[in-house]
Amino acid sequence: MISLIITMLKIIFILGFLVLIHEGGHFLIAKLCKVKVNEFAIGFGPTIWKKQIKETKYALRLIPLGGFVNMEGEEERSDKEGSFSKTSIPKRIAIVAAGAITNIIFALIVYFILIGFTGNNVSNIIESVIPNTNAEAVGLQSGDEILKIDGKKINYKNDIDEVLKKCNGNFIEIVIERNKEQEKFIIKPIEERYNYTGIAISSNEETDTKIAAVYPKSPAEIQGLETGDKILKINGVDVLGNTKKLVEEINKTVEGTIEFTIERNEEVLKILVTPEVKANYYIGVYLKKAENNFANNIYYAFFETGNFAFSIVENVKMLFTGNISVNQMMGPVGIGEVVAKTNGFVDFIYILALISISLGVTNLLPFPPLDGGKIVIFIIEAIRRKPISEKLEIYIQMIGFVLLIGLSILVTYNDILRIIF
Repeated sequence: MISLIITMLKIIFILGFLVLIHEGGHFLIAKLCKVKVNEFAIGFGPTIWKKQIKETKYALRLIPLGGFVNMEGEEERSDKEGSFSKTSIPKRIAIVAAGAITNIIFALIVYFILIGFTGNNVSNIIESVIPNTNAEAVGLQSGDEILKIDGKKINYKNDIDEVLKKCNGNFIEIVIERNKEQEKFIIKPIEERYNYTGIAISSNEETDTKIAAVYPKSPAEIQGLETGDKILKINGVDVLGNTKKLVEEINKTVEGTIEFTIERNEEVLKILVTPEVKANYYIGVYLKKAENNFANNIYYAFFETGNFAFSIVENVKMLFTGNISVNQMMGPVGIGEVVAKTNGFVDFIYILALISISLGVTNLLPFPPLDGGKIVIFIIEAIRRKPISEKLEIYIQMIGFVLLIGLSILVTYNDILRIIF
């Protein structure tokens, strides 16, 4: 009972706080642009607290699943002083974009602080060379600092990983610094092949070894595995509840058909999946862990934060290109489940930052009635040099709202299925 209450408080805090800074962004820029704000509310439903300060009513409502800033002339065009609809287009775009940008900036600052205080970074300096590898053969040594790979500047281990992902096993040029002098080496990376099925696994006491997601167009999707399937055996070997064993069995024989024994709706099924054979690539060296001091932590936090932001943008691109399906999206119920599983303050704050940046980027998508959709309408107005009709704008917003509600229902339904099954 106590854990349930704590979980509920966590969810309420995250939703309430992120809505507060999002709507606070709209509110602050509206005030700076001298637009009249009639009401600033957190939550929906019945009002449980309100206070009028000058022209603005501040309110706290019962259901903490959103909020709003009600500006003069926003919903219906108005000629009154301080009307949103009468202010310039650049100012309207700034006001509308401010909420999402506030969420993004907050997330990046929080993530930067987390990484800056956590440490545990891996540098670009070689600690040791793995014996009998191409790295040893070409002459790489302990203490070498990797400066560039194929012309890309290397700051830390993640940069190396990114280059190797794209090398396709081809020879790469490594520039190192040794004894204050630069040297170049041409090396063929080590290839480690594995079977790609296209499933993501959830493994804990409650779900055992369950498929949390099936990636679009993957072998698993094409050949019949589904989200929610519980994997019992791989090629006849029991793997229930043991993710490590499951991965080992999938990759035991690279190339060939894999037999999945799964449980679906209380029925045991056997499904044959022919995986794609993919590869990871390695140089053949171990890198030094960076010294855990303030200067180093700030240095690496800068690059990690950039990668964090870039990964969110890449996920959005994948959604539009069909590499992420609607079934993999997460709504309030799924977010609640993730928040419930957070363990400790750092974990909780990381999830807070992740949800914040996701909320910000999502709100900037060019889809009405999201903030990005409104910005598109303003841009069209600027190109036409006259506003679109109020009736048409309302019609567009209503269609978008209906589609958004439908998507929310579908996402929530999938969240519930993932939790139950």
